[in-house]
Amino acid sequence: MLQQNKYVIIREDLPQDPVTIISDGLLIGRLLECELLLNHPAVSRTQAGIKEVNGTYFLFNLRPSNPVKLNRKAVEGNEALSPGDTLEVGPFHLDLEHTEEALVIRVSLQIGRVAELVSVSSPNVGTAKLLPLESLGEGKKAARTPRAAPLPADKALDIFWDKRIREAGKLVRPSPLFPKSQRRTGKAQFNWTPTTDLMSRRSLSFFIWGAVGVGLISIAAAFGYTSAYAPGSVSHVHAKSKLDLFPPIAARPGADACTSCHSFTGSMESKCAACHTAEAFIATITPPHMASGVGCVACHDEHRGTDFRPAAAALGTCATCHNDANANTYNGRRVRTPHGGTLGYPVIDGKWKWNGLNDSDWKLRHISITRLPEEPDDKWRSKQFHALHIHRVRGVTGLKSNAEGELSCSSCHKTLKPIDRVTPRTTCGVCHNGSVQPGTVQPGTVQPGTNRVLMSDKPNCYSCHVEHGKDKRHWNPSLMSATVE
Repeated sequence: MLQQNKYVIIREDLPQDPVTIISDGLLIGRLLECELLLNHPAVSRTQAGIKEVNGTYFLFNLRPSNPVKLNRKAVEGNEALSPGDTLEVGPFHLDLEHTEEALVIRVSLQIGRVAELVSVSSPNVGTAKLLPLESLGEGKKAARTPRAAPLPADKALDIFWDKRIREAGKLVRPSPLFPKSQRRTGKAQFNWTPTTDLMSRRSLSFFIWGAVGVGLISIAAAFGYTSAYAPGSVSHVHAKSKLDLFPPIAARPGADACTSCHSFTGSMESKCAACHTAEAFIATITPPHMASGVGCVACHDEHRGTDFRPAAAALGTCATCHNDANANTYNGRRVRTPHGGTLGYPVIDGKWKWNGLNDSDWKLRHISITRLPEEPDDKWRSKQFHALHIHRVRGVTGLKSNAEGELSCSSCHKTLKPIDRVTPRTTCGVCHNGSVQPGTVQPGTVQPGTNRVLMSDKPNCYSCHVEHGKDKRHWNPSLMSATVE
Protein backbone atom coordinates (compact mmCIF):
# COMPACT_ATOMS: atom_id res chain seq x y z
CA MET A 1 0.00 0.00 0.00
CA LEU A 2 1.30 3.47 -0.88
CA GLN A 3 2.68 5.25 2.17
CA GLN A 4 1.03 8.62 2.43
CA ASN A 5 2.98 11.95 2.32
CA LYS A 6 6.33 10.42 1.60
CA TYR A 7 8.41 12.18 -1.01
CA VAL A 8 11.69 11.33 -2.68
CA ILE A 9 13.51 14.37 -4.10
CA ILE A 10 16.07 13.73 -6.85
CA ARG A 11 17.99 16.92 -7.73
CA GLU A 12 19.49 16.67 -11.17
CA ASP A 13 20.29 20.38 -11.07
CA LEU A 14 22.45 19.99 -7.95
CA PRO A 15 25.27 17.58 -7.08
CA GLN A 16 23.49 15.90 -4.17
CA ASP A 17 22.06 12.50 -3.34
CA PRO A 18 18.31 11.76 -3.36
CA VAL A 19 16.52 12.95 -0.25
CA THR A 20 13.46 11.29 1.35
CA ILE A 21 11.00 13.60 3.09
CA ILE A 22 8.11 12.47 5.28
CA SER A 23 5.76 15.36 5.89
CA ASP A 24 2.08 16.15 6.06
CA GLY A 25 2.59 18.41 3.05
CA LEU A 26 5.44 19.39 0.69
CA LEU A 27 6.02 23.16 0.49
CA ILE A 28 7.71 24.39 -2.70
CA GLY A 29 9.35 27.82 -2.86
CA ARG A 30 12.45 29.98 -2.47
CA LEU A 31 12.52 30.18 1.34
CA LEU A 32 15.06 28.07 3.16
CA GLU A 33 12.22 26.61 5.26
CA CYS A 34 10.55 25.03 2.23
CA GLU A 35 10.92 21.23 1.89
CA LEU A 36 11.62 21.64 -1.84
CA LEU A 37 13.93 24.67 -2.12
CA LEU A 38 14.12 26.23 -5.60
CA ASN A 39 16.44 29.20 -5.33
CA HIS A 40 15.72 31.46 -8.29
CA PRO A 41 14.29 35.03 -8.56
CA ALA A 42 11.44 33.72 -10.74
CA VAL A 43 10.26 31.45 -7.91
CA SER A 44 8.06 32.87 -5.15
CA ARG A 45 9.00 32.56 -1.53
CA THR A 46 6.24 29.97 -0.99
CA GLN A 47 4.77 29.25 -4.41
CA ALA A 48 3.02 25.85 -4.26
CA GLY A 49 2.39 22.80 -2.15
CA ILE A 50 1.74 19.06 -2.63
CA LYS A 51 -0.44 17.08 -0.25
CA GLU A 52 -1.98 13.61 -0.28
CA VAL A 53 -5.75 13.62 0.13
CA ASN A 54 -7.71 10.33 0.11
CA GLY A 55 -4.87 8.42 -1.52
CA THR A 56 -4.24 10.98 -4.28
CA TYR A 57 -1.56 13.64 -4.41
CA PHE A 58 -2.84 17.11 -5.21
CA LEU A 59 -0.96 20.25 -6.30
CA PHE A 60 -2.07 23.46 -4.57
CA ASN A 61 -1.22 26.84 -6.09
CA LEU A 62 -0.39 29.29 -3.23
CA ARG A 63 0.53 32.31 -5.34
CA PRO A 64 -2.12 33.25 -7.93
CA SER A 65 0.11 36.03 -9.29
CA ASN A 66 2.86 33.50 -10.06
CA PRO A 67 1.06 30.20 -10.78
CA VAL A 68 2.68 26.80 -11.20
CA LYS A 69 2.16 25.12 -14.55
CA LEU A 70 1.00 21.50 -14.70
CA ASN A 71 1.85 20.10 -18.12
CA ARG A 72 2.19 23.72 -19.37
CA LYS A 73 -1.19 24.73 -17.99
CA ALA A 74 -1.41 27.20 -15.15
CA VAL A 75 -2.98 25.81 -12.00
CA GLU A 76 -5.43 28.25 -10.49
CA GLY A 77 -6.56 26.34 -7.42
CA ASN A 78 -5.62 22.67 -7.04
CA GLU A 79 -5.12 19.78 -9.42
CA ALA A 80 -4.66 16.04 -8.94
CA LEU A 81 -1.28 14.63 -9.91
CA SER A 82 -0.70 11.54 -11.99
CA PRO A 83 2.45 9.59 -12.86
CA GLY A 84 4.30 11.26 -15.74
CA ASP A 85 3.08 14.76 -14.95
CA THR A 86 5.52 17.67 -15.31
CA LEU A 87 5.42 20.76 -13.13
CA GLU A 88 7.01 24.06 -14.19
CA VAL A 89 8.10 26.31 -11.34
CA GLY A 90 10.04 29.19 -12.83
CA PRO A 91 12.89 27.62 -14.83
CA PHE A 92 12.63 24.33 -12.89
CA HIS A 93 10.97 21.19 -14.26
CA LEU A 94 9.58 18.70 -11.76
CA ASP A 95 8.90 15.27 -13.28
CA LEU A 96 6.57 13.16 -11.09
CA GLU A 97 6.48 9.39 -10.69
CA HIS A 98 4.56 7.19 -8.23
CA THR A 99 6.07 4.21 -6.52
CA GLU A 100 4.55 1.85 -3.99
CA GLU A 101 6.03 3.89 -1.15
CA ALA A 102 6.37 7.52 -2.21
CA LEU A 103 5.95 10.28 -4.73
CA VAL A 104 9.21 10.66 -6.64
CA ILE A 105 10.01 14.20 -7.81
CA ARG A 106 12.89 14.61 -10.25
CA VAL A 107 14.06 18.27 -10.38
CA SER A 108 15.91 19.69 -13.37
CA LEU A 109 16.77 23.20 -14.50
CA GLN A 110 15.92 23.61 -18.17
CA ILE A 111 15.32 26.45 -20.57
CA GLY A 112 14.72 24.23 -23.63
CA ARG A 113 15.00 20.59 -24.61
CA VAL A 114 16.85 19.03 -27.50
CA ALA A 115 14.54 17.43 -30.01
CA GLU A 116 15.40 14.57 -32.24
CA LEU A 117 18.05 15.08 -34.89
CA VAL A 118 16.58 16.14 -38.18
CA SER A 119 18.53 15.43 -41.37
CA VAL A 120 19.58 18.53 -43.27
CA SER A 121 22.03 17.61 -46.04
CA SER A 122 22.59 13.85 -45.70
CA PRO A 123 21.24 10.86 -43.70
CA ASN A 124 24.35 10.97 -41.47
CA VAL A 125 24.39 14.70 -40.73
CA GLY A 126 21.79 16.50 -38.63
CA THR A 127 21.34 19.45 -36.37
CA ALA A 128 19.71 19.78 -32.96
CA LYS A 129 16.67 21.99 -32.88
CA LEU A 130 15.43 23.68 -29.69
CA LEU A 131 11.68 23.38 -29.51
CA PRO A 132 9.48 25.60 -27.35
CA LEU A 133 8.21 24.21 -24.09
CA GLU A 134 4.63 24.09 -25.42
CA SER A 135 5.68 21.44 -27.98
CA LEU A 136 7.21 19.07 -25.41
CA GLY A 137 5.55 16.17 -23.63
CA GLU A 138 2.84 15.44 -26.24
CA GLY A 139 3.80 11.77 -26.22
CA LYS A 140 3.38 11.57 -22.48
CA LYS A 141 -0.14 12.95 -22.53
CA ALA A 142 -1.43 10.04 -24.57
CA ALA A 143 -0.15 7.45 -22.06
CA ARG A 144 -1.50 9.08 -18.92
CA THR A 145 -4.28 7.56 -16.93
CA PRO A 146 -7.37 9.60 -16.18
CA ARG A 147 -6.72 11.95 -13.29
CA ALA A 148 -8.98 12.70 -10.37
CA ALA A 149 -11.12 15.80 -10.36
CA PRO A 150 -9.95 18.87 -8.43
CA LEU A 151 -10.91 19.05 -4.81
CA PRO A 152 -13.87 21.21 -3.89
CA ALA A 153 -13.35 24.22 -1.66
CA ASP A 154 -12.23 23.04 1.75
CA LYS A 155 -11.67 25.45 4.60
CA ALA A 156 -9.56 22.92 6.45
CA LEU A 157 -7.07 22.75 3.57
CA ASP A 158 -6.90 26.55 3.42
CA ILE A 159 -6.11 26.68 7.13
CA PHE A 160 -3.50 23.94 6.67
CA TRP A 161 -1.57 25.82 3.98
CA ASP A 162 -1.88 29.16 5.81
CA LYS A 163 -0.28 27.56 8.83
CA ARG A 164 2.53 26.08 6.72
CA ILE A 165 3.21 29.46 5.13
CA ARG A 166 3.36 31.15 8.53
CA GLU A 167 5.74 28.50 9.78
CA ALA A 168 7.96 29.09 6.75
CA GLY A 169 8.19 32.77 7.66
CA LYS A 170 6.15 34.23 4.85
CA LEU A 171 3.63 36.07 7.00
CA VAL A 172 5.72 38.07 9.47
CA ARG A 173 4.17 40.41 11.96
CA PRO A 174 4.83 44.03 10.85
CA SER A 175 7.69 45.66 12.77
CA PRO A 176 9.70 48.91 12.60
CA LEU A 177 12.42 46.98 10.74
CA PHE A 178 10.07 46.83 7.72
CA PRO A 179 8.87 50.45 7.60
CA LYS A 180 8.32 50.58 3.85
CA SER A 181 7.98 47.14 2.29
CA GLN A 182 8.89 43.50 2.65
CA ARG A 183 12.22 42.20 1.52
CA ARG A 184 12.76 42.30 -2.20
CA THR A 185 12.84 39.19 -4.35
CA GLY A 186 15.99 37.48 -5.49
CA LYS A 187 19.02 36.27 -3.59
CA ALA A 188 19.28 39.38 -1.41
CA GLN A 189 17.53 37.98 1.64
CA PHE A 190 18.64 40.65 4.13
CA ASN A 191 17.28 43.82 2.60
CA TRP A 192 16.83 45.76 5.84
CA THR A 193 15.71 49.35 5.58
CA PRO A 194 17.51 51.63 8.10
CA THR A 195 15.38 53.43 10.66
CA THR A 196 16.12 55.82 13.52
CA ASP A 197 14.06 54.12 16.23
CA LEU A 198 17.09 52.16 17.47
CA MET A 199 19.64 54.94 16.96
CA SER A 200 21.09 57.08 19.71
CA ARG A 201 19.99 60.69 19.43
CA ARG A 202 23.11 61.91 21.21
CA SER A 203 25.32 62.21 18.11
CA LEU A 204 22.70 64.33 16.35
CA SER A 205 22.39 66.64 19.35
CA PHE A 206 26.16 67.05 19.48
CA PHE A 207 26.13 68.13 15.84
CA ILE A 208 23.30 70.62 16.37
CA TRP A 209 24.81 72.20 19.48
CA GLY A 210 28.23 72.26 17.83
CA ALA A 211 26.80 74.18 14.88
CA VAL A 212 25.10 76.61 17.26
CA GLY A 213 28.38 77.16 19.12
CA VAL A 214 30.33 77.81 15.92
CA GLY A 215 27.66 80.29 14.80
CA LEU A 216 27.82 82.22 18.08
CA ILE A 217 31.62 82.35 17.95
CA SER A 218 31.50 83.57 14.35
CA ILE A 219 29.07 86.35 15.27
CA ALA A 220 31.25 87.44 18.19
CA ALA A 221 34.36 87.38 15.97
CA ALA A 222 32.61 89.50 13.35
CA PHE A 223 31.84 92.25 15.90
CA GLY A 224 35.25 92.00 17.55
CA TYR A 225 37.28 91.72 14.34
CA THR A 226 39.19 94.96 14.80
CA SER A 227 40.29 94.27 18.36
CA ALA A 228 40.94 90.59 17.68
CA TYR A 229 43.07 90.85 14.55
CA ALA A 230 44.56 94.35 14.70
CA PRO A 231 46.54 96.04 17.49
CA GLY A 232 44.81 99.36 16.86
CA SER A 233 42.74 101.41 14.47
CA VAL A 234 44.09 102.60 11.12
CA SER A 235 45.78 105.96 10.79
CA HIS A 236 43.86 109.13 10.04
CA VAL A 237 45.19 109.34 6.47
CA HIS A 238 43.76 105.92 5.65
CA ALA A 239 40.47 106.61 7.41
CA LYS A 240 39.60 109.63 5.27
CA SER A 241 36.63 109.34 2.97
CA LYS A 242 38.04 111.82 0.43
CA LEU A 243 41.43 112.90 -0.86
CA ASP A 244 42.44 116.29 0.65
CA LEU A 245 46.15 116.31 -0.22
CA PHE A 246 47.28 118.20 -3.32
CA PRO A 247 48.68 116.80 -5.46
CA PRO A 248 47.12 113.47 -4.40
CA ILE A 249 49.40 110.50 -3.88
CA ALA A 250 46.66 107.85 -4.02
CA ALA A 251 44.09 106.86 -6.60
CA ARG A 252 41.27 106.65 -4.03
CA PRO A 253 40.74 107.22 -0.29
CA GLY A 254 41.02 104.35 2.18
CA ALA A 255 37.70 105.21 3.90
CA ASP A 256 38.64 103.05 6.91
CA ALA A 257 37.72 99.87 4.98
CA CYS A 258 39.57 96.62 5.56
CA THR A 259 39.19 95.61 1.92
CA SER A 260 41.19 98.66 0.83
CA CYS A 261 44.33 96.74 1.77
CA HIS A 262 43.22 93.17 2.52
CA SER A 263 41.52 90.90 0.00
CA PHE A 264 41.43 87.28 -1.11
CA THR A 265 42.40 88.07 -4.70
CA GLY A 266 45.80 89.68 -4.18
CA SER A 267 48.55 90.47 -1.69
CA MET A 268 48.63 93.62 0.38
CA GLU A 269 51.78 94.70 -1.44
CA SER A 270 49.93 94.68 -4.76
CA LYS A 271 46.98 96.55 -3.22
CA CYS A 272 49.32 99.27 -1.90
CA ALA A 273 51.07 99.67 -5.25
CA ALA A 274 47.77 99.78 -7.14
CA CYS A 275 46.26 102.44 -4.88
CA HIS A 276 49.36 104.63 -4.55
CA THR A 277 49.67 105.31 -8.25
CA ALA A 278 48.87 108.93 -8.97
CA GLU A 279 50.23 111.78 -11.05
CA ALA A 280 52.40 113.08 -8.23
CA PHE A 281 53.44 109.72 -6.79
CA ILE A 282 54.12 106.21 -8.08
CA ALA A 283 55.00 103.50 -5.57
CA THR A 284 58.40 102.35 -6.81
CA ILE A 285 61.26 100.91 -4.80
CA THR A 286 64.95 100.72 -5.50
CA PRO A 287 66.43 97.65 -7.23
CA PRO A 288 68.50 96.62 -4.13
CA HIS A 289 65.36 96.59 -1.98
CA MET A 290 63.44 94.75 -4.66
CA ALA A 291 66.18 92.10 -4.90
CA SER A 292 66.16 91.75 -1.10
CA GLY A 293 62.40 91.18 -0.93
CA VAL A 294 61.69 94.45 0.87
CA GLY A 295 58.18 95.76 0.19
CA CYS A 296 55.78 98.43 1.34
CA VAL A 297 54.88 96.87 4.69
CA ALA A 298 58.54 96.45 5.64
CA CYS A 299 58.80 100.24 6.14
CA HIS A 300 55.21 101.49 6.40
CA ASP A 301 53.29 100.15 9.38
CA GLU A 302 49.60 100.44 10.17
CA HIS A 303 46.99 99.75 12.87
CA ARG A 304 48.89 101.87 15.39
CA GLY A 305 46.13 104.32 16.16
CA THR A 306 44.45 107.30 14.55
CA ASP A 307 47.34 109.72 15.20
CA PHE A 308 49.95 107.35 13.82
CA ARG A 309 51.63 108.53 10.61
CA PRO A 310 52.94 105.63 8.52
CA ALA A 311 54.95 107.84 6.16
CA ALA A 312 56.70 109.71 8.96
CA ALA A 313 57.40 106.51 10.89
CA ALA A 314 58.98 104.96 7.81
CA LEU A 315 61.74 107.58 7.86
CA GLY A 316 63.15 106.02 11.02
CA THR A 317 62.96 102.42 9.88
CA CYS A 318 66.09 102.49 7.73
CA ALA A 319 68.45 102.34 10.70
CA THR A 320 66.46 99.39 12.10
CA CYS A 321 67.80 97.17 9.33
CA HIS A 322 70.92 99.03 8.25
CA ASN A 323 73.14 98.52 11.29
CA ASP A 324 75.87 96.12 12.29
CA ALA A 325 73.75 94.62 15.08
CA ASN A 326 71.21 93.26 12.60
CA ALA A 327 72.06 89.58 12.08
CA ASN A 328 69.27 88.93 9.60
CA THR A 329 70.07 88.17 5.98
CA TYR A 330 68.14 89.35 2.93
CA ASN A 331 68.38 86.88 0.09
CA GLY A 332 71.69 85.73 1.55
CA ARG A 333 73.18 89.21 2.10
CA ARG A 334 73.68 91.19 5.28
CA VAL A 335 73.46 94.96 5.75
CA ARG A 336 75.85 97.15 7.72
CA THR A 337 75.82 100.53 9.39
CA PRO A 338 76.11 103.05 6.53
CA HIS A 339 78.87 105.66 6.17
CA GLY A 340 80.93 104.11 8.93
CA GLY A 341 78.41 105.28 11.50
CA THR A 342 78.36 108.89 10.34
CA LEU A 343 75.57 110.88 8.76
CA GLY A 344 75.46 113.26 5.84
CA TYR A 345 78.58 113.51 3.73
CA PRO A 346 79.11 110.00 2.21
CA VAL A 347 82.91 109.99 1.93
CA ILE A 348 85.07 107.72 4.08
CA ASP A 349 88.82 107.69 3.79
CA GLY A 350 88.57 109.74 0.63
CA LYS A 351 86.23 107.30 -1.15
CA TRP A 352 82.57 107.74 -2.00
CA LYS A 353 80.31 105.27 -0.20
CA TRP A 354 77.17 106.68 -1.73
CA ASN A 355 75.85 104.36 -4.44
CA GLY A 356 74.31 107.18 -6.45
CA LEU A 357 71.08 107.12 -8.45
CA ASN A 358 70.28 104.53 -11.06
CA ASP A 359 69.68 105.59 -14.63
CA SER A 360 65.87 105.80 -14.35
CA ASP A 361 65.96 107.90 -11.15
CA TRP A 362 68.67 110.13 -12.56
CA LYS A 363 66.56 110.94 -15.62
CA LEU A 364 63.75 112.09 -13.34
CA ARG A 365 66.00 114.80 -11.89
CA HIS A 366 66.20 116.58 -15.28
CA ILE A 367 69.90 117.41 -14.88
CA SER A 368 71.88 117.91 -18.06
CA ILE A 369 74.93 115.99 -16.90
CA THR A 370 75.74 112.60 -18.42
CA ARG A 371 78.28 110.00 -17.59
CA LEU A 372 81.29 109.79 -19.86
CA PRO A 373 82.31 106.33 -21.08
CA GLU A 374 85.71 106.52 -19.41
CA GLU A 375 84.43 107.76 -16.04
CA PRO A 376 84.87 105.33 -13.13
CA ASP A 377 82.06 104.75 -10.64
CA ASP A 378 83.68 106.87 -7.92
CA LYS A 379 83.94 109.96 -10.12
CA TRP A 380 80.39 109.54 -11.49
CA ARG A 381 78.96 109.36 -7.99
CA SER A 382 80.82 112.56 -7.09
CA LYS A 383 79.38 114.32 -10.14
CA GLN A 384 75.87 113.17 -9.27
CA PHE A 385 76.13 114.24 -5.64
CA HIS A 386 77.39 117.73 -6.44
CA ALA A 387 75.01 118.20 -9.37
CA LEU A 388 72.06 117.47 -7.10
CA HIS A 389 73.08 120.35 -4.80
CA ILE A 390 75.13 122.97 -6.63
CA HIS A 391 73.06 125.37 -8.71
CA ARG A 392 69.85 123.52 -7.76
CA VAL A 393 69.39 124.26 -4.05
CA ARG A 394 68.88 127.72 -2.58
CA GLY A 395 71.10 128.84 0.23
CA VAL A 396 69.57 129.00 3.67
CA THR A 397 70.54 130.84 6.79
CA GLY A 398 73.95 129.67 7.95
CA LEU A 399 75.24 128.71 4.51
CA LYS A 400 77.01 130.82 1.96
CA SER A 401 75.37 131.25 -1.43
CA ASN A 402 76.29 132.82 -4.76
CA ALA A 403 74.82 135.97 -6.30
CA GLU A 404 71.70 134.09 -7.42
CA GLY A 405 71.12 132.72 -3.90
CA GLU A 406 72.10 129.19 -4.87
CA LEU A 407 74.52 126.84 -3.19
CA SER A 408 78.07 126.70 -4.42
CA CYS A 409 81.19 124.76 -3.55
CA SER A 410 82.16 127.22 -0.83
CA SER A 411 78.78 126.72 0.84
CA CYS A 412 79.97 123.43 2.32
CA HIS A 413 83.76 123.37 1.81
CA LYS A 414 85.85 125.98 3.60
CA THR A 415 88.84 125.21 1.41
CA LEU A 416 89.15 123.58 -2.00
CA LYS A 417 92.92 123.16 -2.11
CA PRO A 418 93.19 120.89 -0.29
CA ILE A 419 89.51 119.90 -0.34
CA ASP A 420 87.90 120.26 3.04
CA ARG A 421 85.96 117.04 3.75
CA VAL A 422 85.38 117.68 7.45
CA THR A 423 83.09 120.70 7.31
CA PRO A 424 80.50 119.13 4.94
CA ARG A 425 79.71 116.57 7.62
CA THR A 426 78.34 119.36 9.77
CA THR A 427 76.76 121.54 7.09
CA CYS A 428 74.40 118.80 5.81
CA GLY A 429 72.28 119.15 8.93
CA VAL A 430 71.63 122.83 8.19
CA CYS A 431 69.14 121.79 5.50
CA HIS A 432 68.34 118.31 6.75
CA ASN A 433 67.77 119.49 10.27
CA GLY A 434 64.36 118.15 11.26
CA SER A 435 62.40 121.11 10.02
CA VAL A 436 58.95 120.62 8.59
CA GLN A 437 58.67 121.07 4.84
CA PRO A 438 56.62 124.25 4.31
CA GLY A 439 54.59 125.35 1.33
CA THR A 440 56.06 127.79 -1.14
CA VAL A 441 54.89 129.95 -3.97
CA GLN A 442 57.01 129.82 -7.09
CA PRO A 443 56.39 131.53 -10.41
CA GLY A 444 53.23 130.05 -11.85
CA THR A 445 53.08 127.22 -9.30
CA VAL A 446 51.66 126.84 -5.81
CA GLN A 447 53.26 124.03 -3.82
CA PRO A 448 51.54 123.37 -0.48
CA GLY A 449 53.49 121.98 2.42
CA THR A 450 53.57 118.22 3.01
CA ASN A 451 54.45 118.46 6.73
CA ARG A 452 57.25 115.98 6.14
CA VAL A 453 60.06 116.00 8.70
CA LEU A 454 63.34 116.23 6.88
CA MET A 455 65.47 114.98 9.76
CA SER A 456 64.52 113.98 13.29
CA ASP A 457 66.40 112.53 16.21
CA LYS A 458 66.90 109.34 14.16
CA PRO A 459 68.89 109.24 10.92
CA ASN A 460 66.64 110.44 8.10
CA CYS A 461 68.16 108.40 5.33
CA TYR A 462 65.32 109.24 2.99
CA SER A 463 66.30 112.89 2.90
CA CYS A 464 69.32 111.83 0.81
CA HIS A 465 68.51 108.36 -0.48
CA VAL A 466 65.48 108.34 -2.73
CA GLU A 467 63.34 105.24 -2.35
CA HIS A 468 60.33 106.35 -4.38
CA GLY A 469 62.13 107.97 -7.28
CA LYS A 470 58.92 109.05 -9.01
CA ASP A 471 57.68 110.97 -5.99
CA LYS A 472 57.56 114.59 -7.22
CA ARG A 473 57.26 115.85 -3.64
CA HIS A 474 60.58 114.41 -2.56
CA TRP A 475 62.67 117.45 -3.36
CA ASN A 476 61.82 120.18 -0.88
CA PRO A 477 60.26 123.03 -2.90
CA SER A 478 61.38 125.55 -0.29
CA LEU A 479 64.98 124.67 -1.05
CA MET A 480 64.76 124.36 -4.80
CA SER A 481 66.11 127.06 -7.02
CA ALA A 482 63.61 128.92 -9.20
CA THR A 483 65.49 127.71 -12.29
CA VAL A 484 64.85 124.04 -11.42
CA GLU A 485 61.90 122.44 -13.22
